[in-house]
Amino acid sequence: MYEDKELKEYRDLLSAPEKFEEGFGWKSIVGAIFIGFLMMPGSMYLGLVIGTGIGPAARWVTIILFAEIAKRAYTRLSQQEIFVLYYMAGAAMASPFSGLLWNQYLVQSEAARMLGLAEHIPAWVAPQLGSDSLLERNFFHRDWLVPILLLVGFEIISAVDHFGLGYALYRLTSDVEKLPFPMAPVGALGNMALAESTRKEETGWKWRVFSTGGMIGLCFGALYVLLPAASGVVLSEPIQLFPIPWIELTHMTEDFLPAVATGIQLDLGILFLGMVLPFWAVIGGGIGLIITMIANPILYEHGILHRWHKGMGTVDTVFANNFDFYMSFGIGLGLAIAAIGIFHVFISFRQKHLGPLKERLRALFRPPPGRGDFSIWIALGIYVVSTGAYITLSAYLVPGFPWIFLVAYGFIYTPIISYISARMEGIAGQFVSLPMVREASFMAASKFFGYTGIGIWYAPIPFHNYGKATQRWREIELTGTSFRSIIKAEILVIPIVLVASLLFSQYIWRLAPIPSSQYPYAQELWHLQALNTLLLQSATMEGDSPFFQALRLEYMGIGMVLGILTYWGLAALNLPVMLIYGVTRGLGQTTPHGIFLEILGAFLGRYYFMKKYGVAWRQYAPVLLAGFSCGMGLMGMLAMGFTLILRSLRSLAY
Repeated sequence: MYEDKELKEYRDLLSAPEKFEEGFGWKSIVGAIFIGFLMMPGSMYLGLVIGTGIGPAARWVTIILFAEIAKRAYTRLSQQEIFVLYYMAGAAMASPFSGLLWNQYLVQSEAARMLGLAEHIPAWVAPQLGSDSLLERNFFHRDWLVPILLLVGFEIISAVDHFGLGYALYRLTSDVEKLPFPMAPVGALGNMALAESTRKEETGWKWRVFSTGGMIGLCFGALYVLLPAASGVVLSEPIQLFPIPWIELTHMTEDFLPAVATGIQLDLGILFLGMVLPFWAVIGGGIGLIITMIANPILYEHGILHRWHKGMGTVDTVFANNFDFYMSFGIGLGLAIAAIGIFHVFISFRQKHLGPLKERLRALFRPPPGRGDFSIWIALGIYVVSTGAYITLSAYLVPGFPWIFLVAYGFIYTPIISYISARMEGIAGQFVSLPMVREASFMAASKFFGYTGIGIWYAPIPFHNYGKATQRWREIELTGTSFRSIIKAEILVIPIVLVASLLFSQYIWRLAPIPSSQYPYAQELWHLQALNTLLLQSATMEGDSPFFQALRLEYMGIGMVLGILTYWGLAALNLPVMLIYGVTRGLGQTTPHGIFLEILGAFLGRYYFMKKYGVAWRQYAPVLLAGFSCGMGLMGMLAMGFTLILRSLRSLAY
């Protein structure tokens, strides 16, 4: 993996600076308020309409606006100030109270009634059926008091936990083991493009590429987001030039491709994403999809995919296939990938000479000067305290669940899998997780310790994987931002996010039921998500659980063996290491409709733009994607504002 050519290209895009600067100031305070009360509602609305919020776009929109204001005030934003705004915008987009919108749907859903689980969802998750708060669509009701207070508590613990084990593992993998983190430069380059635009000389390539992507995003967003949103306010049905979330083709192909979900997702952002992702990972996804399209009709003919029948669309087809085969098969594939990742961790120890133990310990306890590091003992203390808080809360909320499992989650499983995942992020830019460990442990508690109920599925158990956090810290380092700036930004953004998220969740819910025709993505896919979620949760109920009907050990074994053999076959042929991860993703039997545009983007990037611009295209592509996301975000904000204002006027008494 260290020598993989494609990974080396990503790894060499940027190197860490020698100087680190403070990025937190009064501009950050104003930025946090702007993000929370103007950007967050747009992201929440778009998530319900098209399935993706304005996520990355919110960051670019915020930075551009503040950069332009700074110019007119005869000042400028430093690269570090820009990154702090970027970081806060990312934290704010994870609207915590959006989870309560999902909970209110889940407790009322057809899936919950069909599986007989509606009355078993705890009152501290969402009010029970028949509550006036559900009929009135009102979070400001006493029945929501406990769920809201618990959510606030979880968010505060989670925010503090960001600086715990993830930071300690970053110090270990980056400072001590000197792992390259090949995908971290991709995340840092877009931020540097915005920093370039704030200087007097605006002739750098980053800003030109970003502006090009922004204009493409504006034009496409006007048709893909703004037109449906605006027409949906004044017409009974919105006008969609590009069907959201996809063009459904399953009914047209069911005669010659039985049990195969087919369609095309016409989101141009997927095309740009294909240009950024590692080429062989994208191609592997396409290969996996082709294998699935060949295998599903065969599995159907042999009676394995027996729940599928003609007339099913994508949502029903995917659920039926998952139930019959792909859930068990996917668990096996995930176990194979995890085993491969663990194997490479041990191999890398043998291949990489890290020097004497004393030298390594010196690097662990003496970080680079000026970076804003804090003691690793503080980080470990945060991890212990936050994990203890999770254990205590979970034991209180679900008193029948054996506490020994909670301790094992927090202090045995979490540090082991986090370290393995952190090393894989550092080596190959790949996240590693062991599938179904949490679910299997819940079932074991039910079978051997007599636990029954579904409360544990909603409890804040200390079951985490901090591997991703290590790459985030590496991105901060590459931009030259002091770590202390990030700590201050996290403290500032928590109360703003909590207040804004509650207010706008209430506002959006009151405009129309969620899901409904006004929120097409939620209306199309939430039913499938509820079925999959509740199917798993039924495993800890008394009686014959539908989950155990779907779980087949022989299919898990096939998936694991096939995954391992595929990896070793590719390795024997000396093919790129990213291909195996892509093939596994394609075999995962999620909705596959975006893979076509992703592959098209990968081919355009590799065989047109790489030939035209050379290796520099590796730097251009993420900046272009960032610009496109910004343009889409601006259109999303306009659509959200237009819709919310007109619907508010329509609901006025006069």
